[in-house]
Amino acid sequence: MGQPTFIDLFAGIGGMRLGFTQAGGCCVFSSEWNKFAQITYEANFGEVPAGDITQIASEEIPDHDILLAGFPCQPFSIAGVSKHNALGIHHGFQHPTQGNLFFEIARILNDKRPRAFLLENVKNLQSHDRGRTFQRIQQILNDLGYYIYYQVINAVHFVPQHRERIFIVGFREPLEFTFPQLPIQQHSVKDILEPSVDAKYTLSNHLWQYLQNYAEKHRARGNGFGYGLVDLEGVTRTLSARYYKDGSEILIPQENKNPRRLTPRECARLMGFPDSFKIVASDTRAYQQFGNSVVVPLVKVIADEILKSLKQGKLLKQTRQLTLF
Repeated sequence: MGQPTFIDLFAGIGGMRLGFTQAGGCCVFSSEWNKFAQITYEANFGEVPAGDITQIASEEIPDHDILLAGFPCQPFSIAGVSKHNALGIHHGFQHPTQGNLFFEIARILNDKRPRAFLLENVKNLQSHDRGRTFQRIQQILNDLGYYIYYQVINAVHFVPQHRERIFIVGFREPLEFTFPQLPIQQHSVKDILEPSVDAKYTLSNHLWQYLQNYAEKHRARGNGFGYGLVDLEGVTRTLSARYYKDGSEILIPQENKNPRRLTPRECARLMGFPDSFKIVASDTRAYQQFGNSVVVPLVKVIADEILKSLKQGKLLKQTRQLTLF
């Protein structure tokens, strides 16, 4: 097997690509519809991803060994489901725009027949619609002839952030595969902080008072909602795409000052991006982009195991059951 090739679908700013490139893969095609993410992607990889995948015919996509896709997760996330319920919008596969994008992955798998794939989504994908959504995804992948493995992994083993995501690995052949052993968590928030930070990241008196009042109101009702003031020796909550709104889920304490938001570079570090990664978007866009991305070193170790399975080619002894836990 020569250098393995891969395609990067729903590429965002290229977190999956970085992980697979670090593992020795070569990207031959990328697709991302968001124009601001495209700008960041081009700045770092020297190419503008193709646009809307629904408008790209399979014949336009090069042959490849591995398909990568962190397909849109909001229709399946806990926050996404709550938001769509409140707005009267269907969620999951019934979501009018995002939910059906999984079927674009299925289309390309069917037409291009890569040897393997890696899909990433929110942990809640497993329980969405009482498990029926995930069962349907498994059935579709099985019907396409792929042998699949999946696991929910917390990125806290690689970065100082609680971030649970489900990873789905599939092989065209019944290959043996094991998710990587996770290192003991040895990271703390202080490790990713910049030494000098602009005053603009410090919360205003008005916003800080609002967050405290909001937390107190919900505490009185017995709810757990509220800001997240970080223990610098510990880890953070999950960085989300909404971080740009008020930064409340991850606030850095400051001596004799109001807490502050993370800077975009600190968000990049929290997601495992190297400092060489260029941040060319506004703060607002950068927060959205990193919040929507993947933890790079976690993808890298999964990529290592996928490539090892493809290279070794060890077949499963028992292949009746296509879906493996």
